[in-house]
Amino acid sequence: MSARDIPLSEAGGILTVDLSALAANYGELARRVAPAACAAVVKGDAYGIGLEPAAQALWQAGARSFFVALLAEAREVRDLLPEAEIFVLNGLFPGTEAAYAAKALRPVLGSPEQVASWSAFCARTGTALPAALHVDTGMNRLGLTPAEAVNIAEGREELGFPLVLLMSHLACADEPEHPLTARQLEDFRAIAALFPDVRASLANSAGALGDPALHFDLVRPGIAVYGGRPRRDVAPLRPVVRLDLRVVQLRHVHEGETVGYGGAHTALRPSRVAILSAGYADGIPRLAGASDLRPGAEAIVAGHRCPLIGRISMDLLAVDVTEVAQERVAIGDFATLLGDGLGLDGLARHSHTIDYEILTSLGRRYHRRWV
Repeated sequence: MSARDIPLSEAGGILTVDLSALAANYGELARRVAPAACAAVVKGDAYGIGLEPAAQALWQAGARSFFVALLAEAREVRDLLPEAEIFVLNGLFPGTEAAYAAKALRPVLGSPEQVASWSAFCARTGTALPAALHVDTGMNRLGLTPAEAVNIAEGREELGFPLVLLMSHLACADEPEHPLTARQLEDFRAIAALFPDVRASLANSAGALGDPALHFDLVRPGIAVYGGRPRRDVAPLRPVVRLDLRVVQLRHVHEGETVGYGGAHTALRPSRVAILSAGYADGIPRLAGASDLRPGAEAIVAGHRCPLIGRISMDLLAVDVTEVAQERVAIGDFATLLGDGLGLDGLARHSHTIDYEILTSLGRRYHRRWV
């Protein structure tokens, strides 16, 4: 039995994925960035929501270009979408050229060595297979240096394969007015001018929702499509995931007693506590919990916002339900951690992390359903 086959009766929580919201978010982003084309980024199991249903929903919504991180992900997308254009962001690993060719996948080449390897493969097989070129403009992660890009532009006739995309990646577009974004834009414009017949792509989600000058020919939104908030000055689109956790025990805690590991939370009054069947093994960050010194995240129980209390453990967390009428909450009920106004950004903020980490970490032990 795989994680996604866990029956509802046995699961500690329900992770619901709204594929109509996913498609609507893609459509809204495509509208906002037009006339640039809008790709779909489905790496990391489509940001944790499930590659197969997400890719199919995005194709039906109009996406034709897809980006993944790894070759194995690209093969899975190809089997689902025979006509899609599929780029692999993490570059050409040694010895994988034939695997790309077999599935008509497009490597994103980020070093002179990768360019040389692809060129040699194309020469050896007598096939001019398309690829993308990644140029670093300030991220200092993947990509050719600008000087290396100039060398490739000057020697394009010798490459032996067509370049179908020139791309770079924004480092700080989530911070409005950050000076690095303007510098990256200026540098990328200069490099793109060396490849006037090649599509150019710079914008991620934050860039797609920012200055239209960042859009170029193709934008590559990720987290925004999945309902996350890539920029603090732009409201998130429709929520895509909902997380409901099962109540497995109800307890009465006396004033002065502590809850959870380390005795981090002390009850300041006689309290009723609901224990929910999920923890950090299920992608709930430990920092989402609370102590006597800091509040934690919230859950919705019977329509009431209730605070998480104590430390998050591997499999369990505690919620103070004192303000909920006793007859309104019972063992077997569900409390909502994401949904009904509780968003990814709120849980991320309480957990001192980002939407991306929350979404991609939601775990293997939920009953999953796609609606």
